[in-house]
Amino acid sequence: MSTATVKACSLGRKIYLNAHSFGRAIALLMMLWGCAAPGFNASNVTWKIYTNTRYGFEFPYPNNWNALPAPDNDDGIAFVSPEKNIVQIRSWAGNRLPESVNQAGNAKITVNPNFKTAQGLSGVMVVEVGQQVSSMTLTITQGQIKYYWQGRSQSQDFTAYYRFFYYIAQQYKVLK
Repeated sequence: MSTATVKACSLGRKIYLNAHSFGRAIALLMMLWGCAAPGFNASNVTWKIYTNTRYGFEFPYPNNWNALPAPDNDDGIAFVSPEKNIVQIRSWAGNRLPESVNQAGNAKITVNPNFKTAQGLSGVMVVEVGQQVSSMTLTITQGQIKYYWQGRSQSQDFTAYYRFFYYIAQQYKVLK
């Protein structure tokens, strides 16, 4: 390889790493901006409770949001905002695979919980900020069941919905 090729590859790598770091910085700023956004007041919303009898979970949703058709297997539900169909809250659950099937070789992935619901359940909250759509996803594992809750919106609106989504995730309950 020539010196020019090495320098070009090195420059390309630096540009990629800087662009990647810049993208992460923007995502972090959006999350922090969401935390500093005007407070969400749950008492200003009229709530309903969605209850899933198959997997035994529930969460609140605004009474004026519309339910999308539920899947035939009754593993969850999705609600959409009456103002913007791209703004959605959804939840579903599923049975976990046994450890022997779940492991690839001897590799074991451990994810430490970073979120706690009002019920006291520990889970993992992941906020993904995309170019067009951003989301907040909560995953809770209880016994052989994995529970998921997600709020998502267009990225430019995500900061406006951040506290709203966070509040609903905190109210998520496992009934079994």
